[in-house]
This record gives sequence, C-alpha cells and structure tokens, in this order.
Amino acid sequence: MRKNTKITAAALATAALAVGLTACGSSSDPKPAGAKADESKALVVAASPTPHADILKFVKDNLAAKAGLKLEVKEFTDYVLPNTATEQGQVDANFFQHKPYLDDFNKKNGTHIVPVVNVELEPLGLYSHKVKSLKDIASGQTVAVPNDTTNEGRALQLLAANGLITLKDGVGAGAKLSDIKDSKGLKFKELEAATLPRALNDVDAAVINGNYAIEADLKPAKDALALEKADGKTYDKVLDVKPVNSKETRIKKLAKILNSDEVKKFINDKYAGSVIPAFGPAK
Repeated sequence: MRKNTKITAAALATAALAVGLTACGSSSDPKPAGAKADESKALVVAASPTPHADILKFVKDNLAAKAGLKLEVKEFTDYVLPNTATEQGQVDANFFQHKPYLDDFNKKNGTHIVPVVNVELEPLGLYSHKVKSLKDIASGQTVAVPNDTTNEGRALQLLAANGLITLKDGVGAGAKLSDIKDSKGLKFKELEAATLPRALNDVDAAVINGNYAIEADLKPAKDALALEKADGKTYDKVLDVKPVNSKETRIKKLAKILNSDEVKKFINDKYAGSVIPAFGPAK
C-alpha cells in the first residue's frame, strides 16, 4: 500500500512553527548524536512532485524492496519546507534541489544539510505564451525570473547567453538584477519559482525551473525558447541529508538505486530530454 503524502506549504508551516527551527538545529534532531538508526523503518524522503517524487515513486514501486529498503515519499510544493523538515528530523532526507541552492539555504538559515549523490539535471528554460521565438522578445516587454538567489542568477545567465541582456563583467552564477549592464529595454519581475508557470499569462516571457515547467505540462526540450546548457555538475539535483544520517545503510541503499541503470532508463523514457540523468557522488 502506498504511503505517498503530499504536504502543502500552509500545512507544514503550522507544524514548523510548533517545532521551531533553532539556529543550530541540533536540539530538534530526534536521534541523539551517535545513535544508530532503526534500519527496519521506512526511509522518509521529502521531494517536490515532478520529477523528484516521480523518480522516488518509481524506486519505491519497482526497486526498493529488492534492495531491502522501505521507502516513503512526502511531497512538498515549495523550495523551503523540504529543508526545514529535514533539519528538524520530520523527514530523513530530501530530493529537490541543486547544491548551490542548498549551500545558500544553509548559509542563510543556519541549517546543516549535506548532499549525498547527484541524480539528474533539469535545464532552466525561457517560455512564453505570447511570443514564438527569441527574436520576438522586444524592448518594453516584461520577463519574469525566479526570486531566489541561485536560480535568479541562472536565469540572468540564460538571458545573457541568448543576447537578451548584457551583464557586468565578471558576474557569475550569483548575478542579480542590479548586475544587468544593459537590459535592452526589458523589464523584469521577480517571482517565487513555483508561481512562474502561472505567471506566463501576465508577462511576456518567464524563466522557469525544469521541474515546475514539467508540472505545468510544458516540454522543456520542445517548448522552451531558450534552454540552459549542461555545464558539468553545478546544477545537478542531489539527494540530501543531515550529517548524522549520511552514513546510514538506508541512505546508502537509496543513493545506489538512484544512480542505477533502471533509474537512468526511467528518466530518459519518461522525460525525453527534459530531465537528464546526472549520476555521481555529490561534491
């Protein structure tokens, strides 16, 4: 029987307030330092619905039992609560983010989450319901971008790579709107990443994370006016845990499965280039 639970931001926010996230996070860890995890219990993993929870459900239904792993998937609809739930011990691990976002989150929130293994890459794309190609994007039009630090930087780099803006010299992945040297007359709207697909009717174009594009029935490999090119391991999505859980047998089993030939085939068959397998130890 499935035990996949969808957690909305509002529902868990109430729980988060009750538990309280301390600056160090250690007091909320239900397992004392050095305590051995109960390997017979289900491993609870937080994930955003697509493609992360879909991949985990495939593992749960087809591969976990053979590996001696019990797996429970909890779905979250934002980029914050999976990390706070992991830090507080409400879940054992999460799978939804790339390492630059994780590093930025840990720094800003005093959390201590670490990556275990790379799994896949979801290229960031530029989409529009109002124009058909890049050449149709003109001065005076509005482009929406993610408002979190790392994904906004990715979005601006994508726009710059396709000649829509010019960034100041030396600006890297952490680019901000203030780093735009020449906007070519474009206007920008910063929005939470999850809301960007819904904003397509209100702006001329939007840079959307791959997972949210897929959830909105967009096909990145086909529908994007411009698509981010893979640059190695920078934005690969990773399986993450608290340090105390990183050596658990259950985590090791899941990490091995997530880098298996079976998962690679599932990703390629289901997403047809809109999600790309990107296996290997996280660094």
